[in-house]
Order: sequence, then structure tokens, then C-alpha cells
Amino acid sequence: MRNEGATAVATDELRIQIPAGGWVVGTVRTPADEAPRGVVVLHPATAVPERLYAAFAEHLAMHGYAVVTYDYRGTGRSGSPRDHRNLRMRDWMADDVPAVAAWVRPRFGDVPQLAVGHSIGGHALALGHGSRGLAGFVTVASHAGVTATIPGRAERTRAGLVLRVLGPATAKVLGYVPGRRLGLGEDMPAAAMLEWSRWSRLPGYFFDDPTLSAAADAARVKGDVLAVGFTDDPWATPEQIDAITDRLTRARVERRTWSPADGGVETIGHTGFFRRGLRETLWPELVAWLDARAGR
Repeated sequence: MRNEGATAVATDELRIQIPAGGWVVGTVRTPADEAPRGVVVLHPATAVPERLYAAFAEHLAMHGYAVVTYDYRGTGRSGSPRDHRNLRMRDWMADDVPAVAAWVRPRFGDVPQLAVGHSIGGHALALGHGSRGLAGFVTVASHAGVTATIPGRAERTRAGLVLRVLGPATAKVLGYVPGRRLGLGEDMPAAAMLEWSRWSRLPGYFFDDPTLSAAADAARVKGDVLAVGFTDDPWATPEQIDAITDRLTRARVERRTWSPADGGVETIGHTGFFRRGLRETLWPELVAWLDARAGR
């Protein structure tokens, strides 16, 4: 693996008009002194701002990849949640993710296309959204988010309070959810919270939603998949990650579960993988997996 200091990174803003309405705003990072050897799109988690992924995206760009990060519509830089109050989680998966993938596909030449999906970003890929033509994709802490399966009683109670009471109530009253105040991350559209709340009560999460064809969609996904989880993630337990990957019956799925000790840090949890503290420990393992799919 090359010395990171040897490769400078160029940064440009990304703006993509979504056919269903609105814009996705993001960032494109590329190696400044060489043509990219592959492209990686980072599909974000629910209510997680693009800036969380900046360090990891820069790390990938220093290793020769063009890297795209962005915010879903109605979050972060991609518009006010009030102005997108009717956007559901399925709209992010079925509209935003494929639109970004389609924008990326023709722009960097004939190089391998890869993706990393965090939580709902991984759900989208596992359901075939934005995964066409990929040399492989990684899901990070992507799980069936059923609140009843959260093992810790305190966290299960907190999640239930947010997803079943406070989140839906503020969504209906305000037209959006003040995620920062509720400890969820970024503010988010009302409809996204209401759909999340409903899915969290179903034993099979969105696979039990009769208005989706999630099981059939997942069963059509092919190719190489790496599904990563963490021992101290209170939500994405191994069993709930398996509830997603077990549906990928035509894909070649590799599972890894890392502990904070593996990364040389005290905690990782649901969002900590993308912080700089894992640059020398766990990030190289994921980069090596991407490199192998990119034929490097």
C-alpha cells in the first residue's frame, strides 16, 4: 500500500438533479496527480451528514480511487427537510442512490466501479439500487433495524422512545424531525421518519412491508459483497446484519465482525468506522478488499 503523503487529492462539488424532484449535493475526490484506478461511491446512513465520510473518502482517494460522497435529499446540504417532508426512506434508496450511481458511471472512463453503503446506504445496494455493473460493494453496519432485537435494555428503550414516540410526534407536528435534538444526527423529512418507525416494528423490517418487493429484489443481486459489523454496535448485531445478507442468495457474501480492540480504539459503534482513528488498522483491510475487486 502506498504512502498516503505521496498522493495529493483534488476536490470538486457535486450537484445532481433527481428525476423525482430536488437535488443531491456532494463531493468528488480524485487523485490529483494520476488517473483514478477505480471509483467508489459512499452511500450514507440515515441522518448522517456527508462530513462524517470525508476522512475515509480522502483516504481512498490517496490510494488511487475517485470517491463520491453526498447527502440524501432533505438532509445536510441537499435541501431543507421541511421542503422535502414527503420524502420516504424508500425514495432515498430507489431514487437518490441510483441517480448518484448513474451520474458516476460514465465519468471516469472504463475503470472498476465499487460502492460502500453505510446502514441504509447498504440496504439500497442489497436491494439492487445503484448496484448495477459494480465490481463489488461493501455494507457497513447495515442491518434489519427492528427495535425489539436491540440486546441492551437501556438502548432498546431509548430507540423505542425515539422511533415510536418522539420521532413520529415531531414529524406530524413540525413536518420534519429535529434529528440533532433527538440524538439521531441530521434533521430529516417527516415521511422518512414515519416509514422508519413503521419498519422498526415489523419482525422482518422492510422485508415484511407488502408495498415493497424487498425479498425478490435482494434475491436478484449478484456479485461480491463484504458485510461489515462491529461488536459494540448496539443496533447492527450480527443476527440483524445476517437478516439482510441471508437474502442475498445469488451474491458471494463475505462477513466480517470487528471489535474496537481490532481497531486499536475504545469504541466503534454504529458510525465510528469512518473516523480517522481506524486509518492504520481497519481501513487498510477494507481498502485491500476493494483493491482485489478492482483487480489491483
